[in-house]
Amino acid sequence: MKITAVETWWTRIPFDMGGKPAVMGGLNWQTMNSVWLRIVTDQGLEGWGEAFGHAAAATTMTALNSQLAPAILGQDARDIAGLRSRLGRAFHGFGRNGPHVFALSALDIALWDLAGKAAGMPLWRLLGGTPVASMPSYASLLRYGEASLVATACERAIQLGYRDIKLHEITVPEVAAARAAIGPEAKLMVDTNCPWTVWQAIDIAHQMEDSDLTWFEEPVWPPGDHEGLAQVRLEGGLPIAAGENAAGLHDFRAAFEAGALDVAQPSVIKIGGPSAMIEIVALAKAFGVRVVPHNAYFGAGFLASLHCNAALAPDAPFERLFIDLEASPYHDLVVAKNGRVTVPDGPGLGCDPDMRVMRRYQVAEPGIHRA
Repeated sequence: MKITAVETWWTRIPFDMGGKPAVMGGLNWQTMNSVWLRIVTDQGLEGWGEAFGHAAAATTMTALNSQLAPAILGQDARDIAGLRSRLGRAFHGFGRNGPHVFALSALDIALWDLAGKAAGMPLWRLLGGTPVASMPSYASLLRYGEASLVATACERAIQLGYRDIKLHEITVPEVAAARAAIGPEAKLMVDTNCPWTVWQAIDIAHQMEDSDLTWFEEPVWPPGDHEGLAQVRLEGGLPIAAGENAAGLHDFRAAFEAGALDVAQPSVIKIGGPSAMIEIVALAKAFGVRVVPHNAYFGAGFLASLHCNAALAPDAPFERLFIDLEASPYHDLVVAKNGRVTVPDGPGLGCDPDMRVMRRYQVAEPGIHRA
């Protein structure tokens, strides 16, 4: 099954988060930037993948178009492990994280989508999962930066059927407002996106103890400071989660060996796709670390993350950004209903994107590469 064509798409879809967005990752988020990869084969099958986009969409698109696409034309789409190994070696000089790894993640997702379609099975079954119609989801709120807005958003999420909430706030009053809004039974998590030194993080962790956090996510800068995370875990008194920005399997191993994590959160569109997820989950189990996959996107990576979650971490809730998209190429498949998301049972990822929606929200003409 030879790869005969590769297409790259960049879509930008407006969304509503229920309040004015605060600065997060250097941007005021108001649109969802998604980078898509479409692989066409000589057997008529097509596979879809997603690479990390958001504010990095332009650089990720460059890596896909200038280096990944030419390298995979004519290759055997069934050789997932071989392509992963050869391309990893070929691109290693560009770094072990960033656009090239994002591009390889999209490729891996697309190849697994193709494998499922060729076998007539959903990805979760290829990964060894058991049938499940839906999974519980937790609402992952963007940063509001104002206690009243946080409380309103939390109340709305609970009303919509979510049982658990994750914040992206970095100040104590906002976290306390969320706990007051959702009550004592719901689980509350906080992802801070690496703002503090170790000592600052320990101090903030103590201040947030009264909010009864299920985990304290990415509290330390730089994100690769595993010894620092271990110290916050030991002295801050809160369970520690991280892994969205890990630079591959070796980074997770270092974190596990340092005793830095209670919860590992690999991101399928950043870490190398389902193939990397399989390895990370196996390693986490060996170290007794819980895996709760990270998901902050709505393209093919959303479905890939959902399949991986269902098959590899079936007891973990699925993360869904608490935003209302203006439209989606997957329509209701990316919508949580009564706090649950549907697990597709069609071949591969279970659904191809609606090309009418893709064209309506494309940023530019897609990149097209043919053998």
